[in-house]
Amino acid sequence: MAGAVVITRPLAQALPLAERVTALGRRAEVLPLLDIAPLPDAGPLRAVLARLHEFALVAFVSPNAIDAAFAQIASLRAQLPAQFPAQFPDTWPPDVTLAVVGEGSRAALAAHGITPATAHIVSPLDPAHSDSEHLMAALDLPALNGREVLIVRGESGRELMGDSLRAAGARVTAIPAYRRSVPALTPAFAARLRALLAGPNDWIVTSSEALRGLFVLLEELGCGGTDGISGDDAVAKMQQQHLIVPHARIAETARLLGLTRITLTGSGDERLLAALQSRP
Repeated sequence: MAGAVVITRPLAQALPLAERVTALGRRAEVLPLLDIAPLPDAGPLRAVLARLHEFALVAFVSPNAIDAAFAQIASLRAQLPAQFPAQFPDTWPPDVTLAVVGEGSRAALAAHGITPATAHIVSPLDPAHSDSEHLMAALDLPALNGREVLIVRGESGRELMGDSLRAAGARVTAIPAYRRSVPALTPAFAARLRALLAGPNDWIVTSSEALRGLFVLLEELGCGGTDGISGDDAVAKMQQQHLIVPHARIAETARLLGLTRITLTGSGDERLLAALQSRP
């Protein structure tokens, strides 16, 4: 009998995928390996969003960045009703292009009423390769020379997008919208990890940061365990699991961590689900 499908995305993105996995007849286990939290001070983010109409391009690095930004936009609309109708004649300033790296971000925009029918949205030309490199290839970089560009992101992350835009002559503002962290190894979380490592499962991992954090938790699991498991044992058990990943960068992180059973699918939930369906 097939094991569980362990979905390691942050909770908000994990639950819809879990429903689709269950619809395939597989047991889904939601185990978020990154916690997403609002920033303690949203003032800088709100100040930038209040002048959103001044930017030629706004790039969102993830669905979490979109959700965090639109929560603040909704708050600004409520507090500044006289200002925002002029800036936002519809749901988005008509002259501001949006850029996103993946299908999940397109879906997040749609949930906030932003679709190709209401705004100009740029994403990688090949949806199987959803990353900053392919997004840069899809953008008209010469047209951004001398223009204002906003990147909405987490507190940490890759700098490639900002560096590439600056190299093209854009005036880039990068603003954090949320905070990512590895969850604490509570007794309940530790018990779930031990149970999932006890047998073979399929692990869907969509973040190198989450995967590295998992191995930190595995070391902690061995240090604090009461069932005789060591850190080396926990790591070894994880290295025997099967990973399904959407990007070559995550696959390389997995190999560096000693995992060998890796299925690389390309971006998008459809490809992740197809990989599951092809499993014996």
